[in-house]
Amino acid sequence: MVTPDSILLSHKLRVTDCRVDIIHQFLDKQVALAHADLEDTLNNKFDRVTIYRTLKTFLDKDLIHKVLDDSGATKYALCSQDDHHDHSHEHVHFKCEICGETTCLESISLPAIKLPTGFLKKEMNLLVQGICEKCH
Repeated sequence: MVTPDSILLSHKLRVTDCRVDIIHQFLDKQVALAHADLEDTLNNKFDRVTIYRTLKTFLDKDLIHKVLDDSGATKYALCSQDDHHDHSHEHVHFKCEICGETTCLESISLPAIKLPTGFLKKEMNLLVQGICEKCH
């Protein structure tokens, strides 16, 4: 069973209360979360800067990835824990028009895009909007 402690240890990160609580939120909700979402659900247990630094550390260690969303807020999603050394962030994201939740659809890869000579791809995003299975 995947636990916050095992995720942190597999990414060679120290186990701290903040890190464990944030991973719990991602595991429990199974959707992309913004910094503000974490502040709200953690009831100000940790200050803004601690949450920000934790998210930055998780990004640097490839534990989470940024999610494209039309809300204007940066959202993050937990990366697949099947094999954290060999996974792609280039998958489809789905945003529900009713509940507003954004979900990773990791089984759907993005199509290959051939860029013109001289262009260098850094990342690709695809956001599909519609109604999720919970709201349908």
